[in-house]
Amino acid sequence: MSYSVLVFVKQVPDTQNISGDAMTPEGTVNRAALPAIFNPEDLNALELALELKDRYGARVVVATMGMPAAAEVLRQSLYRGADEAVLVTDRALAGADTLATSYTLSCCAKKLGRFDLILCGRQAIDGDTAQVGPQLAEKLKIPQLCYVEEVKSLEKGKVTVRRAIEGGYEVLESPLPALLTVIDANEPRPMNAKRLMKYKRARTVSEIAKSCGNSNYTDAEAVAEAQKKLEKDGLLIREFSAADIDADPARIGFPGSPTKVKSVMSVVLTASEAKSVPATDEGIGLLIHELISDHTLG
Repeated sequence: MSYSVLVFVKQVPDTQNISGDAMTPEGTVNRAALPAIFNPEDLNALELALELKDRYGARVVVATMGMPAAAEVLRQSLYRGADEAVLVTDRALAGADTLATSYTLSCCAKKLGRFDLILCGRQAIDGDTAQVGPQLAEKLKIPQLCYVEEVKSLEKGKVTVRRAIEGGYEVLESPLPALLTVIDANEPRPMNAKRLMKYKRARTVSEIAKSCGNSNYTDAEAVAEAQKKLEKDGLLIREFSAADIDADPARIGFPGSPTKVKSVMSVVLTASEAKSVPATDEGIGLLIHELISDHTLG
């Protein structure tokens, strides 16, 4: 039996490079101020899907919601072994909290059709909420298994997984379709050089339109011609707007997001008094004596 696996991934700002410009006055992340990366645990989810492809011949579709630039994580997914990539992008989706995001992703999943498994990273590093996966499962009305480390078996309409719990693990079974949120319990494979050479030319319609801006053709003619060629070569990344996935405008972006940030504070840590300790026996002895005297040691 051939299985279908849908993996939702996210392009996120690199939170290891947070600066004072990282937040907007409205309390949202200023994504332009930080370098963009593939969300780490989404890479783990993708790796788990690719392992299922290796073991069971599963077909792996990767989708993301974001700005047109988010197509880069889709290309990286294709480089690693995904079979198809889908971008959901629309200005109306901006400012979405987890409720609006999970609703949009549920609309995307319904648009794409039935899947045996939907995989998500446990959480994204730009929000750390771990809410989108479970909310998505609820909206699709399918079972959810969270903190998954490994899929032990996928057969007879059931999936058996090992998931982490405090102090150990559980082995759970669920009927299909089901949603799994995946933790960093595997080692994501590197990009395949042969696939990279093939899919580095993969583009979305938005990217095609941008690149055709200085064409000798009219924009519409140039985009249609380039799109047709990429589709023929299997290099077209599917792109959906909010309308394409039949999303209710009242449930997406800012209008569909009841979570509001009250205030944002910039916390700056400053160094307190520091002392230089000479790298000698006497200097180390004095340091130990001082640590014992103020009860840091002993």
